[in-house]
Amino acid sequence: MTNAQLKEELIAYSKTIGIDKIGFASADPFLTLKERLRTQQQLGYQSGFEEEDIDLRTEPERLLPYAKTIISIALAYPAKLENPPKGVKGKRRGIFCRASWGEDYHRVLNDRLQKLETFIQKRVPNAKMASMVDTGALSDRAVAERAGIGWSGKNCAIITPEFGSYVYLGEMITTIALEPDIPIDDQCGSCNKCVDACPTDALIQGGQLDANKCIAFLTQTKEMIPERYRKKIGNRLYGCDTCQVVCPENKGKGEEYQPEFTPEPEKVKPELLPLLSISNREFKETYGNMAGSWRGKKPIQRNAIMALGHFREEGAVPQLQTMLMNDSRPVIRGTAAWSLGKIGTDDARETLQEVNESEEDPTVREEIQHALTMG
Repeated sequence: MTNAQLKEELIAYSKTIGIDKIGFASADPFLTLKERLRTQQQLGYQSGFEEEDIDLRTEPERLLPYAKTIISIALAYPAKLENPPKGVKGKRRGIFCRASWGEDYHRVLNDRLQKLETFIQKRVPNAKMASMVDTGALSDRAVAERAGIGWSGKNCAIITPEFGSYVYLGEMITTIALEPDIPIDDQCGSCNKCVDACPTDALIQGGQLDANKCIAFLTQTKEMIPERYRKKIGNRLYGCDTCQVVCPENKGKGEEYQPEFTPEPEKVKPELLPLLSISNREFKETYGNMAGSWRGKKPIQRNAIMALGHFREEGAVPQLQTMLMNDSRPVIRGTAAWSLGKIGTDDARETLQEVNESEEDPTVREEIQHALTMG
């Protein structure tokens, strides 16, 4: 079998196992990306979730000796929720971003990559391969761009002609030399809608992101959310879709997707109040198979507390009072204080004044005192 025949077989096989798009790129170093990453690092725009070693992120041979090709795959996910439950007073709801709908994409993409590895190994027994999804050192986006999966949009997402930016990405480095595909020309042109619409101005310019301002990043942190971002986060529990929703290339997209990503409306748009008292076990059983659960329940609970303050949900006051007075986690107590201040009932203010006398954590005390100044 020639390498050209192997490539054709791989393309055909990928369609039978639920890969929506496959592309092939050389394993040469990503020199332009290396410079961009250095700039990001110098400007302090990185989130801290990335691989710190820029050489590892941009030199495939460091990850797999004698690497020749990188195979990029894309799996489409949905953009619309059928019959979404509506939040009402007393039963307010939060929202998980689309990239967390259905089964955790890490598992699904790893399954597809493993099948590709097995397929290749049977045909080329001496081939070496290394697959990764999201948490690997390589930049999924840079690989997909080079492999012709799509172009890198101003919203810092890969945009495919077929599925817009509603795709998950994964890749496999291999020692087999396969003919690379041709990258797709940038189609964003003068459009700047994603940059203009970003709620926190995290998109500094087209293609450059300050991750520390990005709501998708902020909702995953475990610390207090800076005051200036709380209102902008609204009722988001995990992630943010604004830059995708406003993208003209996504209009009419998101209806074709892999079945594993079919969302359960009650899970992706859950009631907020039950999240305040959910146990670790209940959280894992309910949300453990979703990508949005990877940081545990604390960030989701904190975000739910903020969302209740955002809605000024008076029905949440008793639970928020309990959390402020009894929760062992300062971040949760501090966020509960802020939310009580936003709701602003007499009962909420009385609790804030009472706890202000006994709270020992300086950050929480500061939040309580700030909450008491809210009108």
